[in-house]
Amino acid sequence: MADTPVRGRTAAPRPTPRRARYEGCVTGVAGQTAQGRGTGTARQRTEQTVTQGEGQERRAVAEARRVVVKVGSSSLTTAAGGLDADRVDALVDVLATHAARPDREIVLVSSGAIAAGLAPLGLTKRPRDLARQQAAASVGQGLLVARYTASFARYGRRVGQVLLTSDDTSRRAHYRNAYRTLDQLLTMGAVPVVNENDTVATDEIRFGDNDRLAALVAHLVRADLLVLLSDVDGLYDGNPATPGTRRIGEVRGPAELEGIDIGSAGSAGVGTGGMVTKVEAAGIAAGAGIPVVLTSAVHAADALAGRGTGTYFHPTGRRAAGRLLWLAHASAPTGALTLDDGAVRAVVDRRTSLLPAGIAGVEGEFSAGDPVELRDSEGRAVARGLVNFDARELPRLLGRSTYELARELGPAYEREVVHRDDLVVLRP
Repeated sequence: MADTPVRGRTAAPRPTPRRARYEGCVTGVAGQTAQGRGTGTARQRTEQTVTQGEGQERRAVAEARRVVVKVGSSSLTTAAGGLDADRVDALVDVLATHAARPDREIVLVSSGAIAAGLAPLGLTKRPRDLARQQAAASVGQGLLVARYTASFARYGRRVGQVLLTSDDTSRRAHYRNAYRTLDQLLTMGAVPVVNENDTVATDEIRFGDNDRLAALVAHLVRADLLVLLSDVDGLYDGNPATPGTRRIGEVRGPAELEGIDIGSAGSAGVGTGGMVTKVEAAGIAAGAGIPVVLTSAVHAADALAGRGTGTYFHPTGRRAAGRLLWLAHASAPTGALTLDDGAVRAVVDRRTSLLPAGIAGVEGEFSAGDPVELRDSEGRAVARGLVNFDARELPRLLGRSTYELARELGPAYEREVVHRDDLVVLRP
């Protein structure tokens, strides 16, 4: 993209960055704790994996204009679960430096609200019940944003809090509004700090520790790059704590990950996202045409500079139509419609709207405008869409033509059950 200055930016003094305490970071074979973790041959293979064929792609990373950075709870908190001011400041030192460039914009997707609220509420670990999770999020979100506000203020920069749920971005009007808000914050020189609205979310509170949210936000704001920061410095071909395992320098497609034991646990125990959710998020973004760098928070500066740190996920697809990516990956279906074979072919192959005549069954309780899953006769999900009728209305419509329904029930029933503009086909 062209190096056009962003409106509303003003110069600000840059303080001396503070040194952070990133205790317990797993840096891997090629990182700062490499010695003793395997043979020199293994280390050499790892370094070759990181460097071969990545020059052009990593230059594109360095030149990315709009960047979404996601940081996990374990990279922001102390061992006791509270916010670590030094860790937050160290991250902000990196982000503020890059955000000050006239050719770069930063959106921060930050976990940590629940973790930040544990100690103030006298909790020693992340609670399992939803009510206490939401109470911790309510207390912690304010503390988290206050910490970011103070830290970015050292650079003369404002932050804007944006709390999202899947409903905010799967519906057409809400999606447009979410984009306009984030885009305007960037235009005015502020740094958006995005999190899920954990205090009111239900399924969203177990949404992959914001990894998937970050991938979807990257698509929402039309980002050129997604950086996933964790407590591990990339994707390994096994447990990174096991001698001889190697960091995977780049991933060109899902086939390259077949047979690899990705694992699922982070090290700090205060978040919900492990390596599995990060790889899934990288797949969502890469499939939508957005390159991804997965590395540790301590290597954030190297990642944003395009250096060969972490794991680089090549884009594997083209950008999907805006909110359809959210409909496919963010929204939890509230019900399901079973289609006959003809309707499956029409929806999947011809990408037509779903009419009442092609529906054989209805499951669940949902209202007009809710996301539903479309299934074939064997129960396999083939698509998702926003339904135009309540669940209680549909049974009397099944198998009937819109002409017949309009004549009997009125013109309001001469319409699709799911319009093709509100429908996304799911691919294996």
